[in-house]
Amino acid sequence: MKTYIDQLGNSHTFESAPKRIISLVPSQTELLFDLGLEDSIVGITKFCVHPYHLKSTKKMIGGTKKVHYEKIKLLQPDIIIANKEENTLEIVEELQKICPVWVTNILTIGDSLQMISDFGQLFNKRTEAQKWIDKIQFALADFKNFIKDKEEQKAAYFIWANPYMAAGGDNFINEMLKLNKFKNIYDNNPKYEGRYPEVVIQKMKIQGDPDLVLLSSEPFPFKDEHAFELGRYTHHAKTIFVDGEMFSWYGSHMAKAFDYFKKLHANL
Repeated sequence: MKTYIDQLGNSHTFESAPKRIISLVPSQTELLFDLGLEDSIVGITKFCVHPYHLKSTKKMIGGTKKVHYEKIKLLQPDIIIANKEENTLEIVEELQKICPVWVTNILTIGDSLQMISDFGQLFNKRTEAQKWIDKIQFALADFKNFIKDKEEQKAAYFIWANPYMAAGGDNFINEMLKLNKFKNIYDNNPKYEGRYPEVVIQKMKIQGDPDLVLLSSEPFPFKDEHAFELGRYTHHAKTIFVDGEMFSWYGSHMAKAFDYFKKLHANL
């Protein structure tokens, strides 16, 4: 019997490494695959798009905010992997009636590396986990060297329209913005509290006057009309469509993010 502690401080005891895994978070599904656990994954959400072929080989158990409990029960999982931000407390508590639910809590790059290490121990994939940690740390160090002489720019990172919502503080997106020297105008903004506040775009200029307006590719499909509308309320900002996965997906996906960020800066 071994006991492990998840990122919420909850204890989980297993006789052996869990063999039947359900993942409720797309980036964590990708990490499980990259750790060599494809055969152990029995259920995923409809948003788990990497690697794409899993959509046809694994059972769909709903989304991140609404899951099918009966489908999950029938899959007889040994463990369910959830996330504090992506999945609700109500979902986690209901799923705990089925099997242990491991909850991650990712706010920083360090949290993400800890999750990879945790999965390596939990699923007996320590060597594979360390390889990914080393790969990410090497790419991160290289990017920090690349970015060190760049000027800081004020930015607004939008995730939704109608109503417009932006990334605030206390989330992984904000951490990646900081890494890129993009000062988030909605981080610690007293008028916009919370992780993803609804914002008044007409007041963008007086409440932050960003140099960059970043429109994420997910979860909302921004179009040129949104870029035009937002552009009306900024003084000089450059509006850019960005790959939301690179800013919001943690785990092994981060290994792809740093080269993307270099290309992004080259086009600013």
